[in-house]
Amino acid sequence: MNKKEKVQFIMNELEKLYPDPPVPLDHTDPYTLLIAVLLSAQCTDARVNTVTPELFELADSAKKMAHVSVAEIKAIIRPCGLSPAKSKNIHRLSELLLELHGGEVPADFEALEALPGVGHKTASVVMAQAFGVPAFPVDTHIHRLMYRWGLTNGKNVDQTERDAKRLFPEEKWNDLHLQIIFYAREFSPARGLKWETDLLLRECGRPSEQRKWMPKTSELQ
Repeated sequence: MNKKEKVQFIMNELEKLYPDPPVPLDHTDPYTLLIAVLLSAQCTDARVNTVTPELFELADSAKKMAHVSVAEIKAIIRPCGLSPAKSKNIHRLSELLLELHGGEVPADFEALEALPGVGHKTASVVMAQAFGVPAFPVDTHIHRLMYRWGLTNGKNVDQTERDAKRLFPEEKWNDLHLQIIFYAREFSPARGLKWETDLLLRECGRPSEQRKWMPKTSELQ
């Protein structure tokens, strides 16, 4: 199939599997989502979801968090890793939200990316999942599958994001980035992939990736 047909096939299959993909990080509003996404850097969503209840019981708004010490934040979020930097960023960004945005999370890419610890991917997740603005946050799963499917050259996440936005219709971006993540976790991991269960690799994979994962018996047939 050509690239256009491949893209349509991928979207159709993902829609069948995950028609209403949930947001993996537990949150109640844009602020708690922002903090959860920040914590998820180099940490699993599942681990973040075990840590945030205690953190948000202590402080679930910028105003409350700004009055919590960095040490208290650090002690709670330690299981997420990188706690020295993350605790300082959470505290400082909460102060900045109060100073610059009335304590509210701004629905603006530039304003979000100006906050400490908030990069383009984090801002994209918040814009998509908190405010419904079309965005295509690229994490390691999406980067891997876009390359595995032959839809990007794998050069870097910026290129992968540009290719995803070019190939997929804008109105599908917010669901698609979640659907791809769920598919990657369930059927197309970085290691231990099972050829027989990864339909999209079998049907849409770049030839080098198919050869890498195809069982040797299949190659001989």
